[in-house]
Amino acid sequence: MEYLHSLFDTKISEPTAVTVGKFDGIHRGHNLLTSDIISKKSQGLKSCLITFTNSPRFLLQEDQTPCLITNKERMFMLDNNGLDYLIECPFDERLMQTDARSFIEFLVSNLNMQYIISGPDFTFGHKGAGNVQLLTELSKELGFEYKVIEKMKQNNRDISSTYIREELKEGHIDSVNEMLGYEYFVWGEVVHGAHLGHTIGIPTINIMPEKIKLVPKFGVYVTTIDFDGRIYHGVTNVGTKPSVSDKNIVGIETHILDYNGDLYGKFVKVTFQSFLRPEMKFGSIEELTNQMNIDKTKAKNFFNKK
Repeated sequence: MEYLHSLFDTKISEPTAVTVGKFDGIHRGHNLLTSDIISKKSQGLKSCLITFTNSPRFLLQEDQTPCLITNKERMFMLDNNGLDYLIECPFDERLMQTDARSFIEFLVSNLNMQYIISGPDFTFGHKGAGNVQLLTELSKELGFEYKVIEKMKQNNRDISSTYIREELKEGHIDSVNEMLGYEYFVWGEVVHGAHLGHTIGIPTINIMPEKIKLVPKFGVYVTTIDFDGRIYHGVTNVGTKPSVSDKNIVGIETHILDYNGDLYGKFVKVTFQSFLRPEMKFGSIEELTNQMNIDKTKAKNFFNKK
């Protein structure tokens, strides 16, 4: 996959199949779009996905809710699915001021766009003036093929990043994973914590998620941990660890079952499998230790049943 950082400075001579969007989370609906443009390889078209380094809702809606996926995570996921071009450009004043017709004309002239696919609610151009109807008209005028694909649904509701964020905030990890088509994860570097886990005989690793990354509802989860090409089972606390800290710093602390190695400085992927319980404040270290042992047992039972 060729990764490009600018839209307006990019020129692709090969004919392309294009899709455009925020692609927050790369959920099952997004996969329909990416799979479609990748399938156009059989027609001699290169697949090209256009997305943004910053979410348009941050600027247009003043909504600062963190994203389901970071830019690095999105690039990693798309790099593994056969995409030819990923254009990740800033959603800036120039892009916002480009009118709808000029935007599509640019895709045709500079990206040699022969085909584009979108959902039924796709909007583009200055103040979102462009829509499915205009794109249909422009496809006939400018000579490219346009396809509209209906949205996937779950529980009679469109699968969307907004819906997934709502479910994640409620700790409904099963619903989140079903809509994504993969298990939700947080990726990060293992950092030093308070070393309490080693003291009580339940060693843990700590990672600090990027501020842009939305973490699940505070609580304890059954997880898998991926590093060094292997996958381990674990139990993870998401939250501020109120029983041992009053700093109110959000972190992800994981006990890896049957593992005692040193992972400081390594990057690990923590994948959420099932919600066990909300985060709690315990009256003593003994109470905390007892509950952690209960959580470990529940996690082991979860994996034994799979």
